[in-house]
Amino acid sequence: MIEVSHLTLEHPSPTGARRVLDDLSISIFDGEFVAIMGANGAGKTSFARCLNGLVMPTAGEIRIDGLSPLDDHHLPTIRRSLGMVFQNPDNQIVSATVERDIAFGLENLGLPREEMHRRVDAMLSLFHLEKYRNHPPHLLSGGEKQRLAIAGVVAMQPRHLIFDEPTSLLDYPSRVELLNLVSALNRGENIQAPEPLTILFITQFPEEALFAKRLLVFDHGRITFDGPPTTIFQQVEALHPIGLHPPVEFPVWQKLQEMQSQTGNITFSSIEDLILNPIV
Repeated sequence: MIEVSHLTLEHPSPTGARRVLDDLSISIFDGEFVAIMGANGAGKTSFARCLNGLVMPTAGEIRIDGLSPLDDHHLPTIRRSLGMVFQNPDNQIVSATVERDIAFGLENLGLPREEMHRRVDAMLSLFHLEKYRNHPPHLLSGGEKQRLAIAGVVAMQPRHLIFDEPTSLLDYPSRVELLNLVSALNRGENIQAPEPLTILFITQFPEEALFAKRLLVFDHGRITFDGPPTTIFQQVEALHPIGLHPPVEFPVWQKLQEMQSQTGNITFSSIEDLILNPIV
């Protein structure tokens, strides 16, 4: 479980301290899929980086499965249980081959060689990277690099995963592929995890937020909306001043729901189905 209480982060500026996070208190439960949205500078990435100790807050408390990232002794354990995937995969790919890159974090954990090989093989298969085992990562496409970055984190068997705008550099087919993959990870599919992974997914794309069950909207360091994405996106007038809008598919989905309730014919089982299989 991720628990945040009165989290505040301030950065110095020429005109005085600038408050990036403003007295945030929130709980994220195990196995949740939470999307995070907000304008640039709203505090989304700063919030994520506070959770795993990359940034130290000015005030407040954070607990990751009961441990505080403000305590240096807890950081190694927290960073094993709470993985982070950055916007640009080149920033976390460090080895000369795909296989070695997945193994990098496992070597740092000091795993036995047999277990390391087992996990690397499993990740190569799960993320469809087998044929690139001995390839240099810089020869991969953007989508393949992002899969590799995620594979390296998932290999370490975290309980929680933070994605910081992982699709912003990808084309549409690669974005769809990644969203399907993240949804499968949240369900615990094919990763031999004892329980579903908690997902925090920072995104600029409202249609991606619909894959989550819960949406947090940040504005000037505060959480201004917290609830199901389909409920929040109905509040068009309230979202407009902070620069957010519903996905273009949302009005279509609402109309289809109305038609299906009247006729009983099921065309789309979910709004995710509509996004992945658009009407043409």
